[in-house]
Amino acid sequence: MEEIQTPDTPPVRLAFRTSYIGDHFCGSQMQTDARTVEGEFIAACIRCRLFEDYRRAGFLTAGRTDRGVHSRGQIIAFTTCAPERAVSALNWQLPPDCFVTGVARVPSGFHPRYDAKNRTYRYYFGRRDLDAGAMDRAARRFIGTHNFSFFARVRDKNPIRTVISSSVSEEEGFYFFEVTAESFLWHMVRYMASALLLIGAGEKDEEIISGRLSGNGQDQLSPAPPGGLILWNVDCGISFTPVPADRRTGAYLEELQARHAVMGMVCRTLGNDAVIADTSSGKKKP
Repeated sequence: MEEIQTPDTPPVRLAFRTSYIGDHFCGSQMQTDARTVEGEFIAACIRCRLFEDYRRAGFLTAGRTDRGVHSRGQIIAFTTCAPERAVSALNWQLPPDCFVTGVARVPSGFHPRYDAKNRTYRYYFGRRDLDAGAMDRAARRFIGTHNFSFFARVRDKNPIRTVISSSVSEEEGFYFFEVTAESFLWHMVRYMASALLLIGAGEKDEEIISGRLSGNGQDQLSPAPPGGLILWNVDCGISFTPVPADRRTGAYLEELQARHAVMGMVCRTLGNDAVIADTSSGKKKP
């Protein structure tokens, strides 16, 4: 039965734990001429008649993610007079590459960014020929309060950040870097992951971490590609009730996984016949 609203229906503030595949989003923050997570989410809310004006609804997210970055734990909050419809209909209106997985009723003043106690990111490395032990030892050097000027694009922000935990682990044959901090700078996790990749590949030693944290930024370092990065969790001290995903999302994720598995096989097959140039020696190797 459709939820009935009256002029006396009290507004309710909801927080949604939100996942998305970042490949086809130009980041999370709304833009007038590009597809974004906020843009799709607000459009879905308007189609569901959850609010008419996202500003008046106090529509807010826990933070921004860049183009190509994924999410498992983004938090999006807004106020609505139709909370039951929000829970039942949002996943039907959202595109299959963006979906909510949990919901919570929160206080009227809840702000997912400023109420966040900490955030956790994961970065998955595509290579498996890495020294995970060295990477893990190096990752632990990030723990504590440091100046991250040489591990981020700082601009006008305070470069001092506090990292709560930092480690490299393995899951189903993939190595991943997981880091939790009170807050992050722009591209900070991707720069950290890039340094760890150099260490794991044997191109740099662990001292590159301590050196850059102490102000030695002479070595060239670029952020790792965004495709391996996931906003894993935002801890706002609230408990979420699970929300089932729409069937379209399940089908989309299965198709995407199958497509990438096939592409991996194609690359391995073609690579068996490729002649790769060894630029360090000027020779070619089979």
